[in-house]
This record gives sequence, C-alpha cells and structure tokens, in this order.
Amino acid sequence: MESLELVVAVAAAVLGTGWIARRTGLSEPLLLLTAGCLMGLMPPFEAVTLSPEMVLLLFLPALLYWEALTSSVREIRHNLRTIALQSTVLVLATALAVAAVAHAFGYPWPLALVLGAVLAPTDAAAVAAVARAMPRRILTVLRTESLLNDGTALVLLAVAIEIVAEDAPFSWAGTSVRFIESYAGGIAIGVVVALLLRWVRRRLGDPLLHSVLSVATPFFAFLPAELLHVSGVLAVVTCGLVSSRYGPRVISPDARVQATAFWEVASHLLNSALFVLVGMQLPAAVRALTSTDLLQAVALALAVSAAVVGTRFLWFYSVPYVVRLVDRRPVQKARRIGAAQRLPLAWAGMRGAISLAAALTIPVVTAEGRPVEHRDAIVFTTVVVIVVTLAVLGPTLPAVVRRARSDADDEQIAESVLAQRHLSATALSALPALARRYGVDEDTIARLERDISDRVQGGEAATLRRRRAHQLEAALLQVKRQALTELRDAGHIDDIVLRGVQDVLDAEDVRLSLKMARMPVVTGARIAEAAPPRSV
Repeated sequence: MESLELVVAVAAAVLGTGWIARRTGLSEPLLLLTAGCLMGLMPPFEAVTLSPEMVLLLFLPALLYWEALTSSVREIRHNLRTIALQSTVLVLATALAVAAVAHAFGYPWPLALVLGAVLAPTDAAAVAAVARAMPRRILTVLRTESLLNDGTALVLLAVAIEIVAEDAPFSWAGTSVRFIESYAGGIAIGVVVALLLRWVRRRLGDPLLHSVLSVATPFFAFLPAELLHVSGVLAVVTCGLVSSRYGPRVISPDARVQATAFWEVASHLLNSALFVLVGMQLPAAVRALTSTDLLQAVALALAVSAAVVGTRFLWFYSVPYVVRLVDRRPVQKARRIGAAQRLPLAWAGMRGAISLAAALTIPVVTAEGRPVEHRDAIVFTTVVVIVVTLAVLGPTLPAVVRRARSDADDEQIAESVLAQRHLSATALSALPALARRYGVDEDTIARLERDISDRVQGGEAATLRRRRAHQLEAALLQVKRQALTELRDAGHIDDIVLRGVQDVLDAEDVRLSLKMARMPVVTGARIAEAAPPRSV
C-alpha cells in the first residue's frame, strides 16, 4: 500500500509541477525537486529511499537508450575528439578536484576519491530536461557527453570503493586495463545486440511487437554487459546509436509512430519521477547525518559544488585553446567556435540521480566489518550538489543559450529545407510512372503535381499557401469529429465504430500537425551546401 501511495504521490507531483511550469515559465526540474523535498518532510514518505538498483538497472538503461536513439550520429563523428575528452579526461579532472576539496576538509584520499567519482559525471536526464533550446551541435555534444561519462565515472567509483571497502592497493596499470576492458567490452556488446535485433526486427510484422522490442532493447544491451562486468552504459548507448542508423530501413511507419509516442511519454515520466525522488532524499540525508555537524557538512557541500562548476568552466576556457595550439589544420580552424558559444557547454554541468545512486552504492561496512566513515556525509554532499547545480545552473541555462546563440540553427533549417525539396523533386519525377501503375485519373495527378511543385519551388508565398491549406484540412477534421460524436450520441453508430473512424481522423490530424510544425520559415530561401560544423 505504501508503494502505491508513493506512485500516486509522485504522479500527482509530476502533473502538478508540469502544469505550473507551463503556466508560469518556472524551471520544471526545480519545481519537481521542491515538490520532492516537501514530500520527504511528510510522515508517509520520510522513510522512502531511492534504491540505487532502481536507478542503475531500471531508469538508467531506458533513459540512455532514448537519448542515444534521438542523437545525431553525424554530429558525434564531427565532434568525437571533444566528446571523448569531456567524457573521460574531464571526468577524471573533476573527480580529482572534488577529491582535493574533500581531502582539505579532512577526508582520507581513498574516501575523497569516492566522492569525486560520484560527482564527476553530468546527468543525462538533467541535461535533457533543460538543454532543449540549444543549437544542434552543442546539444549533441552535451547529450553524448552525459551519456558516456557515466561509464567512466562508474569504473572509477568501482576502483575507489574497492580501495575503501577492501583495503585494496591502487594501481594505475590495473585501473587503465579496467577502463579499456569496460569501454571496449561495452561498445562491442552494444554493436552485437543492435545487429542481432536488426535481424529480429526484419521478421517482425506487428507494430505492437516492434514497440515491445523497442522497450526491451536497452535491457537486452545492458544485462549482458553487466554480467560480463563491462560498461552497461556504453552498451546501451552504442546499441541506441547503431539502431538509429538502421531503424528507418527496418521499422514500419506505424510501428515507429507507436514506439516514439511511448518513449516520449515514458522518458518524460521517468525523468520527472527521478527529480521528485532526488528531492525526497534531501530531508532524509539531513536526518541521517551523524558523522559531522550540519554546518560543516553544508560548508563541504558548497565547496564541492564550487569545485564541480569551477572545474568545468576552467576546462572549457583552457583545454580548447591548448588543442588549437596542437591542431592547427585548416579544417579544424573552420570548425571552431568562440568563447561566447562555449559558455552553454560550461554552464550545463548539472548533476542528477545517477550521482545519488552511485553514492548510495557505497557499502556501509568494509570487508573487515568496520563502518565506512563519512558515508552519510558523502550522501548528504551529493544531494546538496545535485540541488545546487539544478537550482542555479538549470533555470539560468536558457538565458545563457539565448545570449550565446550561434548560426548552427540556420544550418539545421537549411538542411531541413534541402531535404524537403529533394524529396519533393524525387516524388515529382516518379509521379507519372506511379500514376500509370495505379490507374490514377488526370485531375488527381494534376492536384498532386501542383502540391508537390509548391514544395520544390519553396519561398514564403508557397509556404503560406500550404500552411493555409493545412489549416483548412485541420478545421474540416474537427467538423468531421463533431459529426462523428453526434452520430454516436444519436445511437446511429456504436462506440466501437466511433473509435475506428476516430483513429483514422486522429492519424490524419497528427500528419497535418507534423507537416505544419516542420514547415520551414525562411526568407528568400536559397539552399546552399551546409557549412562545415564547428568543433568546440
């Protein structure tokens, strides 16, 4: 019963804060954290603890898979060096910076390194929740970094916990081997699973079965990786990226629409629920704090927050300049961005539920039965850093993005227009042969040619004509929907018939909405070859 109460309360918090955020423009993640904190003060939820197994084995694979599935593989290739450095070297630098701060507060180095590994990675859910308005290139870099740096941090955490809990000696050689095995093994498993599932998908006909497979795919990739003690994170991300490449060829449109609708709802619900659950841990973390006084714990948490944010800023305003000195090729010069455009990358250092789950995996006692000192303070510090980064960086990130707006969005618009015109020109050339095959009359052919020609010609006048035509079609659909309901209410048709016809009308409505949403708004449209993407 308590679990059901928690599910209902979290769902109500997600709905309520979502409604408030859309009406007021306030940061939704911050509202979710506040709602969770208030719930954590209520007696029914005081004992609720966020299970690390739930986050790492249930939430994480699903969220990582959807983020990878909707990422740009091309942009990842173009910015591979940047992403690789941020997801490995930046993680290690952040871990060491946090460890240095914790050691200055009296923590032994092994335990300080545990805290550093816990707080080193950015959180994919937190980044996705606040970074939607970013230019495509910067958003891809941030999303991919947050997908991959979990793998680096979790391997580092495993090594650090081994040192703390089992008094094992630290070895750079052994740690390097573990990193290589974890990365290579995770990537290999992700590729193998994606290719096996492509073979399966080619033999699935039912869209519902495609959707079931889509839901199960991240766990098919994550489980064997975990069983083989390699990176489940990289296995899921690699599987998602490979699947995004072959998906358009093997997944039918109705299956894709169904799966996409599910994932959009599920990812939003999982992300929002995680924010609420993290907020609920703050009162519990304060109550559980016994190894140190609250004032000292808060001072440590704020100092660590400054180290986390400061290290990221220092990285983005130092390392790119070092890279420029080393790599002076003309192609790299053409892809560089300025300091202003780099600011959103530095600003998007939010931490989230992954860090909290990692902190909760720290054992309570060592292998010899001795309590792990300062574990409660590490959990408290982690919760505070998550709240601080989300409360300070998250709400201000949209303003930072607007101030640093680059021309990357213009490139995306140009590519979208190019794609639409190319498809329309191809369809126009194929129209006569297809019309003869299907025996279509001349009037229908002329109407289709006129409609397709508008897309080929482009321009604001043609776009405006198409928009008005779509608006007229949408209004007619509303008239049809009203007439259908009146037929049902009068008893001329039953609810089963209504739902069948309504499905057709809804599908047409969705088609029109997508067309209008994707309709380019350009002035003096001229399609030129897209400029080379800039590196960061």
